[in-house]
Amino acid sequence: MSGNLQFNKIMAAGLTAALVIVVARVGVDALYHTEPPAKPGYAVEVAEAEAGGGAAAVELDPDWGTVLPTADLAAGEKVFGKCVSCHNVDPANANMTGPGLWGVVGRATAGHAGFAYSDGMKAHAAEAPTWTYDQLYHFLGNPAKWVKGTKMGFAGIKKPEERIALIAYLHSKGSTGYPIPAPDPSRQPGAAPAAGAAPAQPAEAAAAPAVSSAPAKAVPAVTGSPAPAQAAAAEAPAAAQ
Repeated sequence: MSGNLQFNKIMAAGLTAALVIVVARVGVDALYHTEPPAKPGYAVEVAEAEAGGGAAAVELDPDWGTVLPTADLAAGEKVFGKCVSCHNVDPANANMTGPGLWGVVGRATAGHAGFAYSDGMKAHAAEAPTWTYDQLYHFLGNPAKWVKGTKMGFAGIKKPEERIALIAYLHSKGSTGYPIPAPDPSRQPGAAPAAGAAPAQPAEAAAAPAVSSAPAKAVPAVTGSPAPAQAAAAEAPAAAQ
């Protein structure tokens, strides 16, 4: 009789342990329940194309004749605070980690005396010999992308209004002799590209010649915007090294 009771106790203990394990498992599942993803992998965001399947709209270069006269110099000075660890904008124009930036707007690319420019910047100078407004605008947006091989380890200023304010501020520091172009309606928001005008490209990309579908009769090329600023609008900018 006692043997049967001992066996019953062992069985009861085993069933109790099994029950505790099942309850614990159910409780854990309830606390840490996760839904499997509908699709395996990670979602990657991509820029949406224009309606109708066209390519994304290309941002026009600023109309310098319109934006510079009204630019906020105080805001530009504030943006320049991101640059002071490597550059100065004093008349003495001493070099620091980067070249002095007094008079940089309109200055020769890679042309500040005493600074050891990178090979990438020297090569860029052969393609874009002057720090025009457009060159500065693009360079300041993404230095490493605009000038391959630059030593300038700066991620860039992404907001167009901040770049415009900074360029206006730099223009006020030793570059006031560099003229501000007249307003250009073809660069204003909503303007259609001028006939025969190609969008600006980085220096590395060669512009492809236009192909005419007209008969073999030559037609004079039509220019839609001021020559100097538009030609330089392919690269950009200022504190380059």
